[in-house]
Amino acid sequence: MSLVDTSMPTDNEKSTPRKNAAGDFAPQLSTLSVHAGENRQKPGDSITDPIFCASTYTFANTQSVIDYIEQDQAREEYGRYGNPGERVVERKLAALEGGEEAVLFSSGMAAIVGLLMSKLNSGDEVIFFDECYHRSREFCTKHLSRFGVVTRQVPTGDYEAMAAAITPQTKLLVSESPTNPHLSCIDLERFTDLARRNGVETLIDATLATPFNLRPIAAGVDYVLHSATKYLGGHNDLLAGVVVGSTENMESVRNLRGIMGAVNGPQNVYLLSRGLKTFELRMQRHNENGQLVAEFLEEHPRVERVYYPGLSSHPYHEVAKQWMHGYGGLITFLLKDADWRETARVVDSVRIPRIAPSLGGVESLIEQPLVMSYYQCTPEERQQFGIPDNMIRLACGIENADDLIADLAQALDCAND
Repeated sequence: MSLVDTSMPTDNEKSTPRKNAAGDFAPQLSTLSVHAGENRQKPGDSITDPIFCASTYTFANTQSVIDYIEQDQAREEYGRYGNPGERVVERKLAALEGGEEAVLFSSGMAAIVGLLMSKLNSGDEVIFFDECYHRSREFCTKHLSRFGVVTRQVPTGDYEAMAAAITPQTKLLVSESPTNPHLSCIDLERFTDLARRNGVETLIDATLATPFNLRPIAAGVDYVLHSATKYLGGHNDLLAGVVVGSTENMESVRNLRGIMGAVNGPQNVYLLSRGLKTFELRMQRHNENGQLVAEFLEEHPRVERVYYPGLSSHPYHEVAKQWMHGYGGLITFLLKDADWRETARVVDSVRIPRIAPSLGGVESLIEQPLVMSYYQCTPEERQQFGIPDNMIRLACGIENADDLIADLAQALDCAND
């Protein structure tokens, strides 16, 4: 049985078996999370896929090497080009995203670097919505520029500005959805239509949404990127990244990864495979916690503003409702009439979330973007990036929502004393 589906399958929508366009059984997301990409019977008759701790793979004789090359056999040769366990995880991720092929990398940054390096040449141009991850922008503006690639940035959600920035040299339009930390959401129809009309490819970094909440490929996006370190791995215990797209488009990405060597170790692959088994269950709780905590914060007198797409007050709420199944566990909020020290006191007063970067794990994390990511920037640069002194970013884990709310309430009260 092939466990592949390209629609938006969620267990809490239907309880009856689903079928695809061909009338075949189409498993829902939690079933894909557990079984997609795996052989029913595995080596050693184990229910879990084994960990292949091998840097190289042997051949029976010279003819078997020739057969491997001439017949393009589906087996491994050398660890930099692949690992049997990695192939399983890639098939699972492709199925979850509704794409044909996934290529796994050693981190999310390695994934976007690998994609851009494989698709852009000297003289090409790439256009970003300006709320994209600052390290992604930095790679383009400081490093790809050294090889003659031009990066243009336009205001997030301004499709007219993006259209005006497109030239005959433009090869790729890039955005996150939602963005980090403002959680702006992209109208995928407008984004992809703009690209099609100009013969340009598209990339969406959907790390904050995950395949549970957003399906960019179904909307016509060419490449979907995830930092699998976050929600996909889900346990704050690994680094990984993935790009998903068509088999044809991903061939050059896989070939360059083999040259770059940005691969995962076998134990890391195993951790990601295990984390994905509970992906849908975790996302349901992340979505629930995010919504409840955001609603609490919006009503709190010490909070000036809450950025969360599930709130009607968010400027991209209607876009999020159109494209997203849920809104995730990440919340950004501003404290009322607080400087950076008062803001830090709130962060220091929580008892459940840990102070740390990242998001998407079972443990809640909290940070002050000014300190964690933008401390060495000038005030002018922070203003440009939309990072005020009173901003807090909270990544809700899967703890009890009432406990998280009670903890935030005491932290806001303590810091006010």
